[in-house]
Amino acid sequence: MSDPEKLPGIGHNVGSWPPRTISGTGAASKSTWVEIPDRNGAPSAWCYGDKRSYRPGETVRLFISATVSKLDIAIRQEGLKPTPLHHWSGLRVEFQEVPDQAYMKGCSWRETVALDLPEDLAPGAYIIEMRDPEGDDNHPALGHHIFFVRANRAENRGNTILLVASTGTWSAYNDWGGASHYRGLNTDYPHGGACPVLSAQRPWARGQVWLPPSAPRQVRKTRARQPMPPEYDSKDWAFANGYARYYASTGWASYERPFLLWAERAGYDVHVIAQDDLDLHPDCVDGYSCMAFIGHDEYWSMPMRRTVDAFVDRGGKVARFAGNFLWQTRLGEQGSTQTCYKYTARDLDPIRHENPKLMSGAWEDPLIGYPGAQTFGVNALRGMYAGVYHAAPRSTRGFNVFRHKHWSLEGTGLGYADTFGDEASIFAFEVDGLEYEFKEGLPIPLGTDGAPEGLQIIAMNWATTGEYGLPEHSYYRALEDSDARFAALVLGGDERPETVERYSRGSGMMVSFERGAGEVFCAGTCEWVNGLIERDFYTDRITRNVFNRFLGCDL
Repeated sequence: MSDPEKLPGIGHNVGSWPPRTISGTGAASKSTWVEIPDRNGAPSAWCYGDKRSYRPGETVRLFISATVSKLDIAIRQEGLKPTPLHHWSGLRVEFQEVPDQAYMKGCSWRETVALDLPEDLAPGAYIIEMRDPEGDDNHPALGHHIFFVRANRAENRGNTILLVASTGTWSAYNDWGGASHYRGLNTDYPHGGACPVLSAQRPWARGQVWLPPSAPRQVRKTRARQPMPPEYDSKDWAFANGYARYYASTGWASYERPFLLWAERAGYDVHVIAQDDLDLHPDCVDGYSCMAFIGHDEYWSMPMRRTVDAFVDRGGKVARFAGNFLWQTRLGEQGSTQTCYKYTARDLDPIRHENPKLMSGAWEDPLIGYPGAQTFGVNALRGMYAGVYHAAPRSTRGFNVFRHKHWSLEGTGLGYADTFGDEASIFAFEVDGLEYEFKEGLPIPLGTDGAPEGLQIIAMNWATTGEYGLPEHSYYRALEDSDARFAALVLGGDERPETVERYSRGSGMMVSFERGAGEVFCAGTCEWVNGLIERDFYTDRITRNVFNRFLGCDL
């Protein structure tokens, strides 16, 4: 949701882009950086396509800029056994300048090369890897890009997981060219230069598509054993190694790719689409019985939600192992732009008076009136942070079990009051919850915040929208109580201390419910996938239970 204002770590940039800095706001802040290519930087290459997804038989048009004169470019389908699609050897390229406000208006580069996709091409995620012809496999690639291929026909694909890559959230954190929905070079924008309109016609930031195994995750592996300032391992590593500030917050490399590898290893068939497709091509879900959402999944448009709601109502199953369902966006110009005014929506979004239901603010804002719980069972403003920054840094980082007889826990051996996933810190970063009360030792949704009738809270833990700790460590805090104040204003109507305190208390939940002819399971946390990465028994078994039920199989 938010971004650490202060960066206490010290590092030197060794990447191809020098850090362009902008002074942060606040009483004691450091500078931030964004990714802008340098013609005279280290050997590097950048790429974007005319679209984010295609059907077989369509033409992929690529726009490339590089600091070398030739590139070897390979395209492969992602998976346990990557499948080569195409290769160019010694392709002539050039450095293409980054125009002002490329983050908002696009790069407008000259087309470099095009590829006609085969009519029988398999659906999935396709990685573009760009290398220096003078190097070898021991040298790192100079850059990466990704695109998606949708299935060509609406045939029955009931035994296939449809993984939806969270491209809306990738876009929000992509600062390539000078700005994201969080930070930017243009100080005319509020909140540290956050730009409300972002272009898809630019490369992904370095680290969103590919990462080395050494890259830290957003959440530290260990908890501090005594009071200390918060530490920002991923941002320190990014600054020192020339990667994007937000690489660990979202992206294919950190979230969807590890899930895809786990699912294929477990024996599941997986197709992948861009989240944009739910808005631009809603028929792309036809024929599937199960959709999956993984990781940090924060930004959605209204048509995207309508596609998912309709899918469930007519009998589809949705598995969401993701957190932070918070902001409404709007796609424009056939998906080439994404608009989100976030905290300033009530004051600055041009549509706020004409059609407040489409205002690009928090879904739980009464002016929008479409809480995320109505689609996925949980809400972001009722949850938020755990085990990250100075927000519950000593959280147990696991789920506490309450309804141990629920079908999702079959074969786990877990009972009431057990905790699972804590060794892998799956309950961490940003989590989603509900308003609830305890009756006879069980959490019950109050139903006041959009929770569907019949929803069961299977497991949960607690979270906060505020940062706490010793006063001498306050300089290093990322957020203070800014999100608590926002939640208090939107949900409580004022920012009185008692209101802020109330909305600083949140939770994260694992829930399930039926709606229409379909069913939804949601583990509302960003870091569930780390349990799959670390092969945590409980996370693995629960995930299999969900997909086996939703696909009607036994793997």
